[in-house]
Amino acid sequence: MPCFHLSFSDHSCEIGRTSNIMVYYEFVPEYECFFNFEVFKTYVMKSYRKELWFETPTRRAFVNITRQVEQCLAESGIKEGMVLVNAMHITASVFINDDETGLHHDFEVWLEKLAPEKPYSQYRHNGFEDNADAHIKRTLMGREVVVAVSEGKLDFGPWEQIFYGEFDGKRRKRALVKIIGD
Repeated sequence: MPCFHLSFSDHSCEIGRTSNIMVYYEFVPEYECFFNFEVFKTYVMKSYRKELWFETPTRRAFVNITRQVEQCLAESGIKEGMVLVNAMHITASVFINDDETGLHHDFEVWLEKLAPEKPYSQYRHNGFEDNADAHIKRTLMGREVVVAVSEGKLDFGPWEQIFYGEFDGKRRKRALVKIIGD
């Protein structure tokens, strides 16, 4: 915790507390009783963590989670810092883009061309599971996003939104929201 300190040669004493300013007073022997001081601004960084849970009714889905992340930011009380949002399952993704249904359809078509779900036999991974395509789609769309926090708000460009991408749904999965700052 930041505090005021008064230092005389090799020992110091605490003389008071303040929120984020630290003042050191130093005895200067050559001037006998004069003090030399410096002011340092110190920061105590806050940290916030929450898991968002999802269970999509379909195998693949894009879920806009921007409002949920904004709610986490409000709960955190952090005004300046960074937000990390990451999928905590290997067949899900978190990414930033526009919330436009045509674009989401284009993602689906593009991903299915690059990593088609069927035939399941085309993938060595598929034996006990049938989700090799979901692993590849997650890799293509990304695991996480980091967004700057400025003046208590997500510092987005125009049209930017945060999405949870599900590629092997119909079961409970989660994304982590981690916020650090002050």
